[in-house]
Amino acid sequence: MPDLLPSSPAQPVTADAPPLRGPALLDQVWRDLAFLHWRVEPERVAPLLPPGVAPDTHDGSSWVGLIPFRLTDARFGSGPVLPYVGSFAETNVRLYGVDATGRRGVVFASLEAQRLAFVLGARVALNIPYTWARMRARRDADRYTYESRRRWPGPRGLGGRVEVRVLPEEVAGDPLADFLTARWGLFTHHLGRTFYLPNEHGRWPLRRLELLHLEDTLVAAAGLPGVTDRAPDSALFSAGVRTRFGGPQHVPA
Repeated sequence: MPDLLPSSPAQPVTADAPPLRGPALLDQVWRDLAFLHWRVEPERVAPLLPPGVAPDTHDGSSWVGLIPFRLTDARFGSGPVLPYVGSFAETNVRLYGVDATGRRGVVFASLEAQRLAFVLGARVALNIPYTWARMRARRDADRYTYESRRRWPGPRGLGGRVEVRVLPEEVAGDPLADFLTARWGLFTHHLGRTFYLPNEHGRWPLRRLELLHLEDTLVAAAGLPGVTDRAPDSALFSAGVRTRFGGPQHVPA
């Protein structure tokens, strides 16, 4: 098996974001997030990551996340909020990676989004694998329901339904919760090179949640069949944060 470790020690996991080194390129608000995560062997994750990125692990496991939420108030830099295009439901399948310099980040296996224009822009500009989907996110007191069906590109009909109930227990100082949620960048592969996009936001306000219903075909389609057939190993909820993304940085292969 090839060496899966970075050449430098991974940066420590911290609940506080390092500040951006330059102006923000994108500004968004993430709301009503359900963080559902499963343990996965690092060997299964490694082939799904871009060049120069190895699986990041906690307690000996890599992790895959299914995260439905609402994205609102998107804007470029300090410009005005984008009308219509800047607010929509989204569902991500994400993995966790670390590069040779020790930078930790998210690798998106897929991102379902409700707005076709946003999907096209993200795919063209940075090769982030957004797909256009028919989606709905609803709240009824302490219960949240998220539904998604893919439109383009295919396979059409991928998606599912997630229903959760938010519990009173707050989560703070939990090493696993920090590992899964406190991620200050994402990795993407574009035009033959791997890039890291840093982001910053306040601390996640986290609570435990109860999973009431899960129907999912996205994780299997991303290359990890069978994972969501069992109960998640971590289930968290956040009311949300405002986040800012900086410019892309090259990742050595």
